[in-house]
Amino acid sequence: MWTGIVFALAAGLMWGLVFVAPLMLADYPPLMLTIGRYLAFGLIALPLGWMDKRALRRLSRGDWLQALSLSLVGNFLYYLLLSSAIQMAGAPLPTVIIGTLPVVIAICANLRSHQPLPWPKLLPSLGLIALGIGCVNQDELRLLLQANGGSAALRSYGLGALLALGAVACWTWYPIRNADWLQAHPQASPRVWATAQGLMTLPVALLGLGMLHLSQALGWPLLGAGFQLPLGPRALDYIGLMLAVGLFSSWLGTLCWNEASQRLPTSLVGQLIVFESLAALAYAFMLRGQWPSLLTIAGIALLLAGVIWALRDGARRRPAI
Repeated sequence: MWTGIVFALAAGLMWGLVFVAPLMLADYPPLMLTIGRYLAFGLIALPLGWMDKRALRRLSRGDWLQALSLSLVGNFLYYLLLSSAIQMAGAPLPTVIIGTLPVVIAICANLRSHQPLPWPKLLPSLGLIALGIGCVNQDELRLLLQANGGSAALRSYGLGALLALGAVACWTWYPIRNADWLQAHPQASPRVWATAQGLMTLPVALLGLGMLHLSQALGWPLLGAGFQLPLGPRALDYIGLMLAVGLFSSWLGTLCWNEASQRLPTSLVGQLIVFESLAALAYAFMLRGQWPSLLTIAGIALLLAGVIWALRDGARRRPAI
């Protein structure tokens, strides 16, 4: 169990990087960031797939279709919505909306489980996490209103929140379905399954890149008239950051999450996605070059308390998956 928790923590630290990438490349449209990230993921998966070719051959057609659906929803659509939300509203607001995932996933997983966790054991940790999310969200909205003015800030917040809610829906579906597959195939290697998802992203990313070039050639630039394909205004920064995110956030993050999903109940591992939100908040404040406010610190403390509560209950009684 504790090995699974360490893997979940590592995945959260890796995934937190994706929240700051759109801020570091603010002059790149979200679609370009999404295609670049998963093109890098697919290219990284090619040599890894060659090393695991025997294990990959044992995957059925249905397994590959499942890997494709997980890649489309949990990778492409999720990150397109998330990066758009971050560029519209800044990193912290979408981060704390995405931070509802531990609550949403845990509730959904428990509702659909054949052997659910008792709600009295689950609700206290979920309540602490929800309260912590509320504290951080309230503080970030207050700062946004002070910085940008009332109506404009609310419009920006509303659009960013709507896009982030779409990302929440994608990432509620992804870990549950991914855990279903891993638990139905206990003999499968989490590394091979992460590589399989990476391989399925490559043709989709190449198709997306081809559509961008075609639309520009036809005079219908999807990225805006001023954006220059193929690599934009800061080619080296773009390539370096996309490779880093593709390797650490996509392949290695997925690998660590798969390892955690095989070891922990879905209702518990869903709560551990809070590590992603905590890492993203830490990275965002480091990028800002400032300390969080007392209310934000209180919210983070409540998030941690909720996780510790969940882990304590999990250590006392590990339920059947």
